[in-house]
Amino acid sequence: MSMHMLLCNFTDQAVRNMKEMPTRRAAAREKAKKLGVEIKEAYLALGAYDFMIRVDAPDDETLAKFVLSLAGIGALRTTTVRLFTDDQYEQIVNGLV
Repeated sequence: MSMHMLLCNFTDQAVRNMKEMPTRRAAAREKAKKLGVEIKEAYLALGAYDFMIRVDAPDDETLAKFVLSLAGIGALRTTTVRLFTDDQYEQIVNGLV
């Protein structure tokens, strides 16, 4: 599994229909489950991003399907950041030549 942080911003459409957010969140969780993506944590945020979602995905292609399906709803824009655990970080650094 690969770990990612989705940095998300609401579109104007999402802001106009903010009361629909619980329904959209449930639909996103269902879509993730169907694709094999696990939503680990989600945070409302202040600053450059409106919210952040930490997910685990079996591979990059599956994550791309999930992110594109979210974008297709028209309620958010995402920036995806690949995350590495401490162990993975050590393996990467130890593999430097």
